[in-house]
Formats: sequence, structure tokens, C-alpha cells
Amino acid sequence: MKNWIVHFQYEIPEELSGQIENGMRVAIPFGRGNKVTCGYVVGLSARTTFDTAKIKKIIEISPDAVTIESKMIALAAWIKEAYGSTMIQALKTVMPVRDKVKIKEKKTISLLIDIERAEELRCEAKQKGHVAKERFLKALMLNENLPIAVAVKDLKVARTTIKAYEDAGIIKITSHEVFRNPLLAKAEGTEEIVLSKQQQEAFDGIKAEWKGSNRTCLIHGITGSGKTHIYIRLIEEVLAKEKQAIVLIPEIALTYQTVNRFYEQFSGKIAVIHSRMSQGERSDSFEQARRGDIQIMIGPRSALFAPFAKLGLIIIDEEQESAYKSEGTPRFHAREVAVARGKIENAKVILASATPSLESYYNCQIGEYALFKLTKRFGKGELPKVEVVDLRAELRTGNNSILSGRLTKAIEDALAKEQQIMLFLNRRGYAGFVSCRSCGYVAKCPHCDVSLSLHTNGKLTCHYCGYETAMVKKCPKCESPYVGGFKAGTQQIEEIINKYFPQAKVLRMDMDTTARKGGHAKILSAFENHEADILIGTQMIVKGHDFKKVTLVGILAADLSLYADDYRCAERTFQLLVQAIGRAGRADDEGVALIQTYNPEHYCIETAQSQDYWAFYEEEMSYRELLGYPPVCGMLAIMASGENEEQLILAMEYIKKYILKISKGKRVSVIGPAKDSVAKINDRHRMVMYLKSEKRDELRWIRDEVERYIEINSGFNDLYIQFD
Repeated sequence: MKNWIVHFQYEIPEELSGQIENGMRVAIPFGRGNKVTCGYVVGLSARTTFDTAKIKKIIEISPDAVTIESKMIALAAWIKEAYGSTMIQALKTVMPVRDKVKIKEKKTISLLIDIERAEELRCEAKQKGHVAKERFLKALMLNENLPIAVAVKDLKVARTTIKAYEDAGIIKITSHEVFRNPLLAKAEGTEEIVLSKQQQEAFDGIKAEWKGSNRTCLIHGITGSGKTHIYIRLIEEVLAKEKQAIVLIPEIALTYQTVNRFYEQFSGKIAVIHSRMSQGERSDSFEQARRGDIQIMIGPRSALFAPFAKLGLIIIDEEQESAYKSEGTPRFHAREVAVARGKIENAKVILASATPSLESYYNCQIGEYALFKLTKRFGKGELPKVEVVDLRAELRTGNNSILSGRLTKAIEDALAKEQQIMLFLNRRGYAGFVSCRSCGYVAKCPHCDVSLSLHTNGKLTCHYCGYETAMVKKCPKCESPYVGGFKAGTQQIEEIINKYFPQAKVLRMDMDTTARKGGHAKILSAFENHEADILIGTQMIVKGHDFKKVTLVGILAADLSLYADDYRCAERTFQLLVQAIGRAGRADDEGVALIQTYNPEHYCIETAQSQDYWAFYEEEMSYRELLGYPPVCGMLAIMASGENEEQLILAMEYIKKYILKISKGKRVSVIGPAKDSVAKINDRHRMVMYLKSEKRDELRWIRDEVERYIEINSGFNDLYIQFD
């Protein structure tokens, strides 16, 4: 798609009233000569910014009114309305402008003359001592299509020689377009998927749902329950009806096993897209989808916009992952956009997770989604035994190490049995919060019930309401001096492991070791082949991987994400812990997971130990209801940035006053404005304000009004303002 998106206004004639919809392709008079051309409807309005006498009328709805472009434009219109962006921003999201990439070609050479004549020329070349020509003609007689690269590199034939033979009509050169394929797996033929009794029940239930109300379906399956088997069978159903499928994975570079499994099952029908691919590889994947050369697209959230003309199914694996949320404008969530695209194109939508998001599970409880459960692991595997280690007790015994005595002993035992170990350092959200290592106390905001963040000025700050207090010197609960942030990283953990267990082969997986293209797959492949005994990493090692020899998972610091400055921190911690626990014992050997924590009594830790999602859901939802957080209430964030801090503060106060003025009579609460969690980036100051309401439509209305208010006031011109 070229960067030519321009808006023009046209009148809908009376005979087409009620028939025009967003995305439709229509015939319109264009230019001074009123040349009939086609256009796409990108919005409907009762108002016009032009003289009505000069506005032309739509001629007719095109016979092929609903094309893939029209469907994507309709989706862009939905995104614009749902997330508060311009239509141009929404269009560039669903139909991104792609740099022109040179087409990759494979050239082959074939003979135009008969074999007898070719043999005469070969003998003639031999007599004249032209060794390369003789070799070239001999190869052509043996190969119907000789790759030009082989002729030049292997046979050492000069390109001038090849050109001379082509000009003489002796050979012809044929070009074939070749698509780049970044997948690592080799096609091994399809494998018959035999579902377990529980998998079959879920599969049959989803098919029945498709015939009925066609609600979005959520598969809540414990780790190792074989959700991928169901995906494959569902995709087979869709392909049999000559339709196409999209499979979303949080970050494809981290889940190469899943990708390869799909590739082996659907070889020749699948393309991928992800952040580590080259521009040429990404371009080729989308081009194959547009042409209909492939039927399955797999990738992160950008794959959701694959230009399939006959989309039949969208699957979102690990649907709870925050990677599905866009941080740019529009700040869309792939899960919600997938449901919207499914409705626009009458495609089925499947969400799946061992730890569903509260939003999705809440939708199941109120009947918006259909719920299907898998409570048993596929095959002989059993859920691992989970133990909680109280790091406060370790400190009292004089152990200041990140490794508890219990974990050290468990590592020794696993190494002695030649089993593998994964050590997960839960660093998400670690940087800001302050805690006591003696009793587990965490400094929290008295107004918002989120942790306070330590800033370089020595103050503890709430990034929701702006509350500030001085950094504590002693724990206010037990008066211990052991108060501060967490310092350890994966490199320090690797040094400790090498010191304690010099006989073990260790791999480390973090941003440093995976910086190069293919870094994730290289490390994970080596660990899968048992080229190492211990794998150390952050959350990237606990998502979707299936290592048969892993019997021990050590979670080194469960608390780190538990006290991030985010109301969702307990949910995300529970999800991470359960996902990490699920990496152990996925084959015949019994698995053990050890959770090291300073707060073993927290409901998040207790429910993760018992792997009881429902118990966690009930506890967390009571907290959300009490404080008015999603999914019980809607929430809108207004984020602003600018170079002039005083101007930014004043602008946000004006926006707040305007919101309070227009929201009278509505049950809307306003929190902030306050400094953002990262208060300054590239010399631009950042602030945020939150609005909460039980009615999401009210928040959308306020957002639209605030957008208009900002647009007509020049004082906001130097600021960048986003809505989430």
C-alpha cells in the first residue's frame, strides 16, 4: 500500500441511503472532468467541512464492493472509534506502508537445442581446450534446469559465456520468483493428531459453538495439556472449507518449537512474520498471503493484519500476554481487534491460555465468551510438585545468597540424575519498588494500593495519583535496616551457578545473549538437545517451551513483579509463576518447582503453588471490584509529553478541569495527573491521568470530547497526547 491515503467527502444519494457502510468500494466522479473512479468509504458523517453545493454524489456501490481492502478499512474504522486515533493512523496500522523490497529470484538455464547438437558443441569445446565450456555443456545435457548460481560458482563458467550462448539461441534463462523462508524446521510430513478424551470434548464443543451463536471461545488448559493439538485440528477444519487461518503468538522468536510444529504439520501452506525477520522476509510473507499462496499466517500482533481474502479462523495463543498490547498510536489490543475482525469477516476466534487474562475469564462468566477447560496434561506427564521457600527464614539463618539451601540441594540432585534445570529470574517490574528483606514489607501508595517507585531524587512516588514520600531508612513494620531494591541480574546468577556447580554446563538467555538474529532459537535448540544442564533467564524462558528433560524449575525472586507500580501486577505475577512452574515434569520424570519469595502468605503465591486459577480469580476480582479497576470498570489513560514541563503540567490541569466540567452527572472518577513511571525520555517530560467508569461508553464519549477540546485550543500544539 502506497502512502497516498487522502480523504474526500461525497454525498450519499437517496437511492443508496442505508446501504453504504465503512470499507465499501464505490464508484465516484473525480476531478474536474468527473472521471469515474473507485474509492473506499472510510467514515460516515452527518456534517461536512465543505460547501454542500460543491459536494458530488456517489454514483453506485461497486459490484465487488467487499474486497480484502474494504474489510481492512472497516476494521480500521472500528479501531479509530474504539481506541481514539485518526483514521490515517488506523489505516496505517491495518494496511501498513511497506518499503519496496527487491524481489528475490532464482534463475535456471536449459537447452534450446537437441542433445546431438549439444554433444557436437561439447566435443568442439574440448578440442579447442575450452574446459569451462565443455563442463558447462555436459552439465546442461545432464540437468534439465541448471541453476545459474551453480554454473557460475561451482562450474566456474563466466557470465559472458552464458550470455553468448543465450544470444546464439543455444540456451534460455528462466527466472522464478522465490519467497524468503525464515523457518528453521524441515518438512517431515504431516502427523496424525490423535486427541485425548478431554481434548476431543473441547474440540467437539468448539465446533458445536461455531454452528450456534459463534461466540469467541476461550480454551483454559493447564500447562502441557496439548492446546496446540486442538489448534491444528481446528485449522484443518477451516482449510478443508478453503478458508485461511491466523495464529498469533506473543513473540515468535521465543516460541520456535510451536512455530516448527505448525510448519511440519502444514508445510507449504504457512508463512511467518516477526520482529527478528528481515524486511524482505516480512514483505514476502504478506505478499504470499495477499496472493493466496499460503493459507496460514503465524506471528505476533502484526500478523493479525495479514491480507487474507477468505479468513476463517484467528487463534491467539497465550492470550494473556502484554505483548499483544500496542504501545504506539493507536494503542490497540490484538485480542479485542481479533474479535472485531472476526465479526467483520465472519471468522471464528479462539483464545487460549493456562492463565487467562481476567478480562477474558470475566467475559466467560458473563456469557460473552464460551469456555472450554483442559485440566489434565496430555500423555503421561503430571503437574510438578511445587514448594515455596521463605527467603526471610533464609536470611535469619545467615544465608544472603540468591540461592536458598533447598534450591541448592535440588540442583545437586537433578545434576546427579543427569536431568535439566531452568532458573527463572522474575525481573519484570523490579526496578522501582522498595521492600524489606527481613519481613517482606513493601512501600505502597495509601490511595491507589500500588507500590511506590524509588526515584533518583530519593523520593518514593505513586505513578497513578502523584503521591510522594521520603525514602525509608528502616522498615516501618519490623525496623530492619535491610530495606531497598533488588540488585541481581542474570549475569550475576550465572556467576553464582558457575561457582557453586563448576561441573554443570550453563546457558544464559537474556537481552544480551539474544541480541543477534536467531539468538533465541540457537540457545533454545542447544538446551533442547541437552548441550547444557542449566538454563538461566528472564520471562522469555518460561513461555510455551517444552523440554522433556527439565525436572526442576527454580523461581529465584517471585516478588519482583508482584510489586510493580501497576494494578495488574498480582495477575501478571500469578501468570508468570504458573507458566514457569509448567516447564517442569513434561515427560515421564516427576517435576519439581521451587518458588523463592519474601511474602509466602500473598494470595498470588499461594494460588500459584496450588495452581488454582479459580481461587486466584475470585481473590483478584474482589480487589478489582473494591477499587474499581478493569474488567469490573472501564479505564482510560490520557498520556501527554512535551519539552516544556510547566506547559505540560498546566495543559494536563486544564484537561482535568474540562473533564470534571463535562462529566457532571456521570459516575466518572479522575486520578492524577501525575508523572509517568518514566518521567522523561529524550528531553520530553511525560505525564498521565486515569479515568474510571463502570460504563465504557462514557469513557469513549469523554475521550471524543477531550480530543475536540485539544484540537480547537492552540495551547496543546506543542504536546503529544495519546489515549489508551
